[in-house]
Amino acid sequence: MKGIITVLGHDRVGIIARVCVFLSGANINILDISQTIVQGFFNMVMVVDLSGASLTFEDIVGGLNAAGDELGVQIKLQREEIFNSMHRI
Repeated sequence: MKGIITVLGHDRVGIIARVCVFLSGANINILDISQTIVQGFFNMVMVVDLSGASLTFEDIVGGLNAAGDELGVQIKLQREEIFNSMHRI
């Protein structure tokens, strides 16, 4: 199962590191990553492999929310199939 993680907020040191440390600790592999900073706003999209995760989907969402609160950014996780369904034209 794949997931899509989005991170949005004011740029600051350690955002990518904090998210990656959480994912590594949960045995979640990053398949693809894209990040950009536009006039001080940080935006990152990650495609991750959730099939080997050591946490439930709900616990991953909770952990990412906590990391986002700590960093002052918004972090969202969606299952790939839900993301694809929402973005079909």
